[in-house]
Formats: sequence, structure tokens, C-alpha cells
Amino acid sequence: MGSKNWKARINSVALTPFLLSALGAGPAPAAEIRLERIFGPETPTGKYKHPACVEELRGGDLYLVFHGGAGEYAEGTAVYGSRRERGREDWSPPRAIASNPFHSLGNAVVWQAPEGTVWLFFVTRHGDTWSTSRISAKVSRDGARTWSDSSALTFEAGTMVRGRPIVLDDGDYLLPVYHETGNDPELVPPDSTSFFLRYDVKRKQWIETGRIRSRIGNIQPAVVQIAGGRLIAYCRRGGDYQPRTDGWLVRAESADGGRSWSEGKESGFPNPNAAVDFIKLRNGHLALLYNDSMNERTPLVVAVSADQGTTFPCRKKVVEGPGDFAYPSAIQTADGRLLVVFTSEERTVINLAVFEESAVCGDQ
Repeated sequence: MGSKNWKARINSVALTPFLLSALGAGPAPAAEIRLERIFGPETPTGKYKHPACVEELRGGDLYLVFHGGAGEYAEGTAVYGSRRERGREDWSPPRAIASNPFHSLGNAVVWQAPEGTVWLFFVTRHGDTWSTSRISAKVSRDGARTWSDSSALTFEAGTMVRGRPIVLDDGDYLLPVYHETGNDPELVPPDSTSFFLRYDVKRKQWIETGRIRSRIGNIQPAVVQIAGGRLIAYCRRGGDYQPRTDGWLVRAESADGGRSWSEGKESGFPNPNAAVDFIKLRNGHLALLYNDSMNERTPLVVAVSADQGTTFPCRKKVVEGPGDFAYPSAIQTADGRLLVVFTSEERTVINLAVFEESAVCGDQ
């Protein structure tokens, strides 16, 4: 996948003082984007590592999850977790935190709820393609050191998870999920839809929302709440992987707290049938992570909006070059920095980008 220059660039910043500062151990240049190679094919979890998700836990530790094995559709894939303790540069050896003796697993998401419970969401694949999958979950009450047994969140074939939940103004959680049809690994059909699972914190119950439908289908939504009941979601477009001139991110809105959604419309952001992430920063600005191409998963770009998603005037390439830099998953840490994990080298390498908003927009 990547060029030798890309590999050298990752390795050159893998163990720098900046990475300690990213965990609160010291200052770092505000206007730079620094990259770290976390795990590659040499890690004994199987060559395949994709996608990845990171969370900052209470106390400042980072916790990374991904699903690994011999390949995307290999038998016996499992979900792995790794910790970077606050103030350290090294990640713990990945260990399996979810596995199934009868089915392969995929798409892991880790998230800590406001009251401290750490949630692990993942996909259990019951057949040969992702369209046979259901969503499963585990919880941890001790900061992702031990995990509960698995429970099923969905029972409809083809339901999957990719993005982290958000906390709504009323305290409920909203988990982005999607329904992929077709049983075709090279095509997302037009009846594939995005939707959400809303967690009622008082009743401790997950409830399905209305679905986002669009012209060529959409999956893997990423969502933010603007104000009150207004939410915005960007979704990966459907279709195949052939070159096209109309491969746009799908955008939809909700006016009732995510219970129902507008029809998904093509946005002004290109999308090569690849995942995106969309988060709200503590200052109210919105950050969108996407591949700025109709047909290639490069470059990986961050765009920032200061007007509630109306415009995104600030844009910066996180990484570019030959190959693929895909499936970004972003958080803002307690010290204000943005952390983005993404995969590369044909889904065999997990990388981390660390930067401040000023690296994208300057000091405005």
C-alpha cells in the first residue's frame, strides 16, 4: 500500500516527546499534526487490523480497540483491546476482549458513558458477508480492565455499528448504526440505510430510531447534536467501488432529537465509499474527518465548521500519499487536543494523529 516515504514518516515520529505531551506530560507545537504508527502486521493478532477506535478514559488512559485476524472475511476474527497509560508512550500488547467460538467478529467501538461505564460495541457476523451481521455489546465497570459477557443489541440481519455514541441534551445516548443489505462484499445496495439506537438512561433500554434513506443508499453514520433537538449526520455513500463522479457523503438532519430523520442528500464532500467521522468540539465547532476523493481513500482530511455545520472553511490534510488512509475515528481529549486513529497499508497498520484545532484553522 504505502510508499517507503510514508513508512519512514510514521516511524520518524513514533516515539517523540510530543506523544508524551499528547497525554498531558508536556507542551507540544499547536500548529502541527503528528503521526504515530501504533500496530502493524508484526503484532500477533493476525495481519488484518481494521477498523480502530480510541477513547480517553477517566484518569487519562487511552484505550484502543480493533478487530483482527487473517483477513476481513476470515474465520475466527476477534476484537482486541490495548491501553496506553497516562504519561507513557507505549501501548500494552493487544489482548482479545471479545471472541466467539462459532462466529467471526468485526467493527469494534469503545466509549465511556458519563457515569463511568465503558461500553464495547461490535459486530457478530453470522454468515459469509457483513449483511448477515448483528450488533453485540459488552460493558466494563472498572475502566476497561475486565468485561461482562456479550449481549445482543439487534436481531435484524445486516445491522452493524461503526461510530461512537453521543450524549443528548436530555441525557440519553445515541448510538450510530446501520443496515446493510445485499450480501455482496463489493456493493452497498440503495436500500441500505443508516439509523440509531437511542438508550433511555432511566429505563436502561435501547430503542431504534427512524432511518436515513438516500438515492444510492448510505451506511455508517456519524452524528452531532447542534442545539435542542437538532442533529446533523454524515453517512458513507452506498454503491460500488468503481470510479464515479457522484460519490458524495450523504447528509441528513433531525429536528426531534434523532427520533426521525430527513431524506439523505448528497453533500459537498466527496466520498469514495469509505467511512467518516464527525464530532462536536467543546467550543461548539464541528470537525469532519473524511477522504477528499471520489474514488481513493487518500488524502485523509479534517474540516472544521464554526457556524453549526453551515460551512467548513478550515480544511487540512492529516495525511496523504499513495495507498489508503481510512476509517478515521476521532475524539477530543481533556486537554483539548484531537486524536484520530485510522488504518493504512491495506488494513494492516493502525495509526494515530494528534493535533489541536489551531493546526487546521490557525489561531482564529
